[in-house]
Amino acid sequence: MLSFILVILVSFVFTGVVIRTKSIASGRKGPGIMQPMKDIYRLFRKGAVYSETTSIIFQIAPTIYFSSVVMAIMVLPFGHTRGLISFNGDFIFFAYVLALGKFFSIIAALDTGSSFEGMGASREALFSMLVEPAFFILIGSLGILTGYTSFHEIFMTFHFSTYITYAIGVLVTFVLAMICMIENSRMPVDDPKTHLELTMIHEVMILDNSGFDLGLILQTTNLKFAMYGALIANLFMGNLVWYFTIPLFFMFQFLFAITVGILESFSARFRMSHNAQFILVLSSISLLVFFVILMIMNKF
Repeated sequence: MLSFILVILVSFVFTGVVIRTKSIASGRKGPGIMQPMKDIYRLFRKGAVYSETTSIIFQIAPTIYFSSVVMAIMVLPFGHTRGLISFNGDFIFFAYVLALGKFFSIIAALDTGSSFEGMGASREALFSMLVEPAFFILIGSLGILTGYTSFHEIFMTFHFSTYITYAIGVLVTFVLAMICMIENSRMPVDDPKTHLELTMIHEVMILDNSGFDLGLILQTTNLKFAMYGALIANLFMGNLVWYFTIPLFFMFQFLFAITVGILESFSARFRMSHNAQFILVLSSISLLVFFVILMIMNKF
């Protein structure tokens, strides 16, 4: 329960910290940290407008998308405390409940009948398919190392003791951070602040959404950022007591948000044809972690 509450709290300021970091990096004052939440609150107070082309799928998709991320957050542990939902193999549930929400967001974009939104849906489906092996190889490798298949047991059992484990921790952190960027269609895969037709992915999928539905989608993005930040934080918190883990949790989330802002400020967006190659590199890094763990356990 503690993990769920903290992730919700962090989601209110995460995007604001990212935008604030980008503003400082570019020499601008920029909006306040709470400005994204103010925008979402304003959208929540508005009604949604639906095209005559769309069906019930388009109307329910934002709610399912939001609910899927909330369900995934319930799986996350917090230090020695289990998540609201915890069982053997829960990381598989985590991945596929997110896939369910992604599926509905994709078919909702197709439901509009717009070829432009269909283009974005196609790209979203492709990148999600390519990034899935990286996640499963990564978490599966940690499961082999620790002997457990639940997020709680994996993070509780994984300890930093040697240079190799520190190297594994760095690689796992990098891959999870990049998966987060890809899942939210951020740099270097896409830039959410531009509307260049040739590069738009997630932004083009939600062009027909408005009012409450659009606010729900934007808040879901905030939750996904905080969710992946919680995964990274759990990797380093171990079984410390709560009065150490709570400050550590907020520190990791804050550093992650600043890192995202810096990456978006100074990294160039890839050409669309290079995005698939970049995502497959993450699978290669995950395979490297897998082989290193096999060597540690003398499985070769």
